[in-house]
Amino acid sequence: MTHDNEEMGSHDGKEMESHDGKEMESHDEGMVWREAAVDRVLELREAIVADQPTETVPLAETAGRTLAEEVVAERDLPPMSRSTMDGYAFDATDDYPLALREEEIFPEDDPPSLESGEAVRIFTGAPLPPEANAVLKQEHATVENGQLRGNPISPGTYTYERGSNVAAGEQLFSTGERISPKDALLLGDLGADEIEVHERFDVALLATGTEIHEGRQRDLDSPMLSGLLQSWGHEPTYEGTVPDEFPGVRDRIADLADGHDVVVTTGGTSVGDKDHVVRALGELGEVLFHRVRIRPGKPIAVARLPDHGAVVVAIPGKPVGAHAVTTLVARPLFIGETELPTVSATLTTDVGIGVSGFAYVVPVLLEEGTATPLGHVDSPLSVYETTFDPSVLSSSTRASRADGFLVVKSDRAAGETVDVVPYPVVE
Repeated sequence: MTHDNEEMGSHDGKEMESHDGKEMESHDEGMVWREAAVDRVLELREAIVADQPTETVPLAETAGRTLAEEVVAERDLPPMSRSTMDGYAFDATDDYPLALREEEIFPEDDPPSLESGEAVRIFTGAPLPPEANAVLKQEHATVENGQLRGNPISPGTYTYERGSNVAAGEQLFSTGERISPKDALLLGDLGADEIEVHERFDVALLATGTEIHEGRQRDLDSPMLSGLLQSWGHEPTYEGTVPDEFPGVRDRIADLADGHDVVVTTGGTSVGDKDHVVRALGELGEVLFHRVRIRPGKPIAVARLPDHGAVVVAIPGKPVGAHAVTTLVARPLFIGETELPTVSATLTTDVGIGVSGFAYVVPVLLEEGTATPLGHVDSPLSVYETTFDPSVLSSSTRASRADGFLVVKSDRAAGETVDVVPYPVVE
């Protein structure tokens, strides 16, 4: 996927036509590319984490947590060289035949010392005698009358050498790093039973909108956002709804900000008469950005409220657009990572864009190495024929059945190889 950090200036409020004949929407001052928005989000995360209290948790509970201290190896790993095969240990510079000792070495044993020209039976995981530097696989060995013969081998053969994994004094994890489940392997090998981490973000979820508050429309976004936040290692709490009335929106956000690290709102982020969230954030604190060059999901806003000690992430209300922009822009705030691993696939149909100057999030179905845009007339959800329609797709919950998505800034043709972000990557 291409990345472009350019921010485009404002125009006179009317739609313009670009040089390639495509329609170009007015570019309001302050609208940023995703990369610029994510940079601001990461700076904000760093400040939040620095002030976050810490706690000590068992190693089995560290996945998804943020380290509050660096981790430095106190000793070499492994602390002594070990065999990686069942066979015979000896000094590989000695010549065959070698005198085979009567002992056998198992992983729980203390190894004996060897004299020059001696070998000893050893098993996988067992420590090598100090004088041994190689292991001959038992399949390659011949033993007759207490004498060992076999293939020529070099020092280091089938050995896990002392300090080859980790050297004493080596820094292996940094403060602020997010721990993954696989990190428990190394942390455990370092001897850690518990780790000091920052407390999870206490996140309030607030849905705005009179139609939702009065029960005339279902709140689709909050359960989805709650699931994302939990998968990212935090503790969301659903705090209900608020109607589209400016004082009520402002005061409810302020109240929640007083008691939570992060407030995530849904709806009310555009520029309509009843879209009050961004104006409320401007009164309560500093809006870092409002509107990102992503479709669907453009009207996202992020603000910090210093007087309340919280951060607010304001998500637009259309469900699929809400998911797209939350995972692409807000996710780094919660996990500190920006990477989006992709898989290659062949596009089955043409995909055109209508308005240039945006990154388009196109949901796709993956099957046998192909990617079919979900929403195209040839897909199970028939929304558009040639030009991608982010407005309708943003509201279509059926689009959530996609396997992944493309991020494109220009037309794509059938037969092209494209990079698809599988949804499990961001969830």
